[in-house]
Amino acid sequence: MLESGLGLEPGGKNERGERAGRGHDAKWALNLAAAQFHAREGHLRVPRKRVEHLEAEAGTAGRQKGADGVVVVRLGTWIDNARRRGNKLTEQRRTDLDVLGLRW
Repeated sequence: MLESGLGLEPGGKNERGERAGRGHDAKWALNLAAAQFHAREGHLRVPRKRVEHLEAEAGTAGRQKGADGVVVVRLGTWIDNARRRGNKLTEQRRTDLDVLGLRW
């Protein structure tokens, strides 16, 4: 009905069935890149409301992009969620966070 009546089409999906540009791995990589906070500050005691700004790259569809091509990443929320859900993360993702020096 939406397709015929309003001309809306369903969103495209990649070969893995994920929405284009919104794969979990792509989001994880972007959030890891936002951990530039660690390199700058020397720790990951990130306030929950902390936001990092990254240069936009290909494949960042679905993220908040400013007119200047900057992607906004809610680093504090991501770190807090990773700590709370650490037992549900894959071994590789836990290793990624351990390398950054995340205190569980």
